[in-house]
Amino acid sequence: MATKRSVGDLKEDDLKGKRVFVRVDLNVPLDDSQKITDDTRVRAAVPTIKSLMEHGARVILCSHLGRPKGVTPKYSLKPLVPRLSELLGVDVEMANDCIGEEVEKMVAALPDGGVLLLENVRFYKEEEKNDPEFAKKLASLADLYVNDAFGTAHRAHASTEGVTKFLKPAVAGYLMQKELDYLVGAVANPKKPFAAIVGGSKVSTKIGVMESLLEKVDLLLLGGGMIFTFYKAQGYSVGSSLVEEDKLNLATSLLEKAKSKGVSLLLPTDVVAADKFAADANCMVVPASGIPDGWMGLDIGPDSIKAFSESLDTTKTIIWNGPMGVFEFEKFAVGTEAIAKKLADLSAAGVTTIIGGGDSVAAVEKAGLADKMSHISTGGGASLELLEGKSLPGVLALDDA
Repeated sequence: MATKRSVGDLKEDDLKGKRVFVRVDLNVPLDDSQKITDDTRVRAAVPTIKSLMEHGARVILCSHLGRPKGVTPKYSLKPLVPRLSELLGVDVEMANDCIGEEVEKMVAALPDGGVLLLENVRFYKEEEKNDPEFAKKLASLADLYVNDAFGTAHRAHASTEGVTKFLKPAVAGYLMQKELDYLVGAVANPKKPFAAIVGGSKVSTKIGVMESLLEKVDLLLLGGGMIFTFYKAQGYSVGSSLVEEDKLNLATSLLEKAKSKGVSLLLPTDVVAADKFAADANCMVVPASGIPDGWMGLDIGPDSIKAFSESLDTTKTIIWNGPMGVFEFEKFAVGTEAIAKKLADLSAAGVTTIIGGGDSVAAVEKAGLADKMSHISTGGGASLELLEGKSLPGVLALDDA
């Protein structure tokens, strides 16, 4: 993928007094009383917005929240205004729409360095359809375009791809840039030895990632519910653990592919088995090759944690995508937390550690180790697709450097 122009390439003259349409990803979780429960994405958007403000730009922020069907008050972006204002040190203005005359007036009234947040762009079905007329209306609000919404870069929507047809320059924000540098950079030319840790409940959602990574890595560690499909494919008894029966051949062929590529592929040798899927289940450590009938594996065991940790000691780059067990239950969070701790230690010793989106990010946040990693990806689906080697439409649409 060609290197893209970024907001750092723009000068004071390109920005002062200019209206900049910034697609950010403010799709944060809200509780029932509309309070933000995790502001990671809001904080991640700040560097780009601040830089534009400091250069005297008039900043127009555009984001989606959730999956509304039409105008849905509970998906309004209004609850984000206080936190954004606090982080940016200005009173962020809020529009009641994202296009139209009222919005145009608010944009016209923005001072240099001012910030206006548009209402949820997905209140219009034309956004996800990437409707050219709608994209043109969004674009008409501004002079240039910055895309900093890595989390939606894998979707060709009006605000991520359509607007670039009408707004030039169209450049990447700092977050987008950092995501691409780390994720594309790590996969394209990692410092070796290069390890990937892939977890999660299903093989089916991680096939693309595993196949793509087998071309690049020296070491692949597997955890999470998907390991039982590999165990069953090898003739092990898996009790009532999660198995994708239709993926047994695929599991066998992935094991063979690893062998032929000289990739060292480690499956857990022991697991923590439970008598039911619940936080208060009875549990015991059993060898991977024999999970008793009626029991299910919900985490990797102590021997596996030790073997995994030791195998990571010699590595220089590590990508982690997907937890090792059902980390939402305290009893079955041990494996995931041990891996998080190990990566934090290796990070401190100069290893590049990349948490590639999804549940592993939540696990690292939960363990309080987020700031210890080299890079934490803010994109779920976008990170996965990048790691699978796919191009992202929201990135392709930006100007080449």
